[in-house]
Amino acid sequence: MRLSIVIVTYNSRLDVTKCLDSVHSYPPPMPHEVVVVDNASPDGTAAALRSTRSDVRVIDAGGNLGFAHANNLGIQQTTGDLILLLNPDTTVTAGALGRLVAALEAAPDAAVAGPRLVDPSGRPELSFGSMVSPFTELRQKILMRGNARGRGLVAARVRALTLRPHDVDWVSGACLLVRRSDAQAVGLLDERYFMYLEDVDFCAAVRRRGRRVMFVPGAEVVHHRGQSRATATAATNAAYRRSHIAFYEKHHRLCAPLLRLYLKMRGELPDSPI
Repeated sequence: MRLSIVIVTYNSRLDVTKCLDSVHSYPPPMPHEVVVVDNASPDGTAAALRSTRSDVRVIDAGGNLGFAHANNLGIQQTTGDLILLLNPDTTVTAGALGRLVAALEAAPDAAVAGPRLVDPSGRPELSFGSMVSPFTELRQKILMRGNARGRGLVAARVRALTLRPHDVDWVSGACLLVRRSDAQAVGLLDERYFMYLEDVDFCAAVRRRGRRVMFVPGAEVVHHRGQSRATATAATNAAYRRSHIAFYEKHHRLCAPLLRLYLKMRGELPDSPI
């Protein structure tokens, strides 16, 4: 097996069906397997997929484990030399997976590659960036918000950034291709992150080993921004903030107390640590 596609779902039955349809319509040009890890979705995702998708293996996580833990579960139960982490609210376009794989395999010193993510209207997302810090996080938010609102100069800047292949500090976990050997060398994804920033942390671990992270605009994937996050409970939102705090405590310990103070002032500080 050359490529393992791992899709983690939570309450995203309609989205994951469209995602799988796109992978079926535009499959990678190499032997591959598709595994869906279901985080105990109450919408019947696992049962629906088992009854309709004989080409997909469904793994029950046994609970809502979060993004990192569930992806690790999928990685551990697959065998491909390459692993593609794919969000259920994405659809792949013709040739995208093949181009993404080809780019990574053409760069032996690279461990991770991410495609150009666009919304359904074709507007690019800023799906990569520099290592997260207070300054870069602020810059990323300004660019993302300006791009989403169609502000001319900001949108033009994001478009220019997303048309140029280059090395980056991280790429989005919405669609992230990694060599299995590199993923295993860094101990897979850090499971303290329930959701958010696990992709940045993972890429940082890869880069510490002297391996490259690539942005590949020639491969384009549509990111629909599905229901998993939109229907998140208060508990999930708290877990999101715990991940934020965990990242700063791991990578920017001096800034972590300031982040806690900021979240407390906004009424978003989670009640308990991870």
